[in-house]
Amino acid sequence: MTFLDLAADPVELTTALVDIPSPSHDEGPIADAVETALRAIPGIEVLRFHNNVLARTHRGLPSRVILAGHLDTVPIADNVPTRREGDILFGCGTVDMKSGDAVFLHALATLAQSSELRRDITLICYEGEEVADEFNGLGHIAKQYPEWLKGDVAILGEPSGAIIEAGCQGSIRLKITATGVRAHSARAWMGENAMHKLAPVISRIANYQAKEENIDGCIYREGLNIVHCESGVATNTIPDEAWLFVNFRFSPSRSVDQALSHMLEVLDLPEGVSYHIDDAVGGALPGLQQPAAAELVSATGGKFRAKYGWTDVSRFSELGIPAVNFGPGDPAYCHKRDEQCPVSMITEVSETLHQYLTT
Repeated sequence: MTFLDLAADPVELTTALVDIPSPSHDEGPIADAVETALRAIPGIEVLRFHNNVLARTHRGLPSRVILAGHLDTVPIADNVPTRREGDILFGCGTVDMKSGDAVFLHALATLAQSSELRRDITLICYEGEEVADEFNGLGHIAKQYPEWLKGDVAILGEPSGAIIEAGCQGSIRLKITATGVRAHSARAWMGENAMHKLAPVISRIANYQAKEENIDGCIYREGLNIVHCESGVATNTIPDEAWLFVNFRFSPSRSVDQALSHMLEVLDLPEGVSYHIDDAVGGALPGLQQPAAAELVSATGGKFRAKYGWTDVSRFSELGIPAVNFGPGDPAYCHKRDEQCPVSMITEVSETLHQYLTT
């Protein structure tokens, strides 16, 4: 088993974490290494739950900060072990999100017993974020150990370019299906073209005007898009079924029900066309006006922006805890073969978090 020195430079710790392969459903070895290292820190409580590793201080400080990061990565693409070229660290998980994990683990290890610490820390290292919601360790923790998710503010180590990305969009994905009657294309009048039934729906989606909304100084831009479409039996046959996936990314000011209602109003599905909810998750309001979150913004120099996409900050929002994304790396490199993170950004995020936890 790999020995992790949590007090080491966060850049070195990032390298050590990346070098432990941990694609989704195979987080056991990295969870073992993290658990062993955390249990060596005196005076903190540690809990192992499946491949989730939780730790927290009990210093009786005025507020509690939750630091949460997932241990899994997407499948490795010949990008482990880590390699470094100048200021850039390459490897699976350098961005998403073992650099964020390294920063959080280093903060707990170096501050747990420090007289400088001004906020109690709860650390959540969880499994299964990169796959279906049913495998998400943070969701399992919320059900089995909800007391571990109590705090004044939560920070997700998702890559944000070292800038606070507040809240997140909600997302609904519908499967829209049209049915018709199959026929030879030479005798099309004897059939009913299912794909043609989707034409007005596709047109409405293509002409949709996305809304922008300013919440706490964060601009959230909505989007309605077809992300997959299929139809066809043979090149000389009228298709009797056609379907598409349409995804609505919506502002966190809308509930899931409100977003679905708006979506169906826009789609205005004609007769013979039905829908099925394939996935639906709510967004998260930024909550930057709440004291603990406002102090975090101040510690980062007042720089913040809206988070585009869905992250686990939504789970904390449901619990009434303001949550932000704050981690090293450009999210555009997530899941790429050449995934990479500037080492200077890892250092910057680590120093900023240290300042926040000790001020």
